[in-house]
Amino acid sequence: MPSKKMSESLKSEIDRTKQIFSRLKKEYPSVKIALDFSTPFQLLIATILSAQCTDARVNIVTKTLFKKYKSPMDFVKVSNEELEKDIYSTGFYKQKAKSIKSCSQTLLNEYSGEVPVDFDKLVALPGVGRKTASVVAGNAFGIPAIAVDTHVKRLSNLLGFIKSEDPEKIEVRLKELLPENDWIMSSHYLASHGRKVCIARKPHCLQCCIGDLCPSFNPNSE
Repeated sequence: MPSKKMSESLKSEIDRTKQIFSRLKKEYPSVKIALDFSTPFQLLIATILSAQCTDARVNIVTKTLFKKYKSPMDFVKVSNEELEKDIYSTGFYKQKAKSIKSCSQTLLNEYSGEVPVDFDKLVALPGVGRKTASVVAGNAFGIPAIAVDTHVKRLSNLLGFIKSEDPEKIEVRLKELLPENDWIMSSHYLASHGRKVCIARKPHCLQCCIGDLCPSFNPNSE
């Protein structure tokens, strides 16, 4: 059983986190997932392509890709070489092509070509880790999940939520600090702030709406 001191410490951190996300919600009222998609399958493919690649670049690629490949079967039938050429600009194209084809084959073999709603089944798909599964679960199916991408990892550390580079530990910590109905959108708020204000190479701390609550900018905020 946690001590009273620990409980008070956690409560204080939850209150600070609530303030941070309250301001981010006001700062980014129209925030949404940055990847373009129309179906759960399209989101699954786009998220696989987004590894080590900007969402903007992925959207450029998938605008054409999703007209050419409309189903898992389309990806299974195409040659590795052709698919690699189609996704070349997203980087790591050989591994991504292999993951997409293997994932598509599994969907056909085990789920009649449909993306499973169950989180554990999503994680078990070839080429799909917790981040990709969380993106699909939250944004395609509305299942409470937190996707820890590079922005979420970086800002979670800068904001003092945790001191860890482990995505799974960050996910667990954020779920401890945030109410379940905020889980899905939390990733989008942090990613938007990371792109527009808390930029990795040159953060605009003086223009930051949560600067006074950020221990990296204001050491007294913790």
